[in-house]
Amino acid sequence: MIKRVVNILVLIPIAIVLIVLSVANRQSVTLALNPFRPEDSMLSVTAPFFVYLFLAVIFGLVLGALITWFTQGKYRKRARIEAHEAVKWHSEAEKHRTRAETIASQAVIPASAK
Repeated sequence: MIKRVVNILVLIPIAIVLIVLSVANRQSVTLALNPFRPEDSMLSVTAPFFVYLFLAVIFGLVLGALITWFTQGKYRKRARIEAHEAVKWHSEAEKHRTRAETIASQAVIPASAK
């Protein structure tokens, strides 16, 4: 419930800002990809400015996610190794427990002499 309220309190203002930016930046802008001949129509894209803003935000989010994922790789590797070791030690403990139970069941308890 709290997470939903926090998401609403964060996402609604962001959505309002994005809508305002989209309405304010509706002019068509040409992005020229040829630095030597900017008038070349083959390497240029014309779109409203807010499209470029959204693409920049999406690119930044994807790039940040990839960088975070790669930098956390050593921690994921360590977690995999430790999980493998935990399974190994758990099976080893289970093996010793069953062995101890079989030894205990086979042991003859001497009767006390009175």
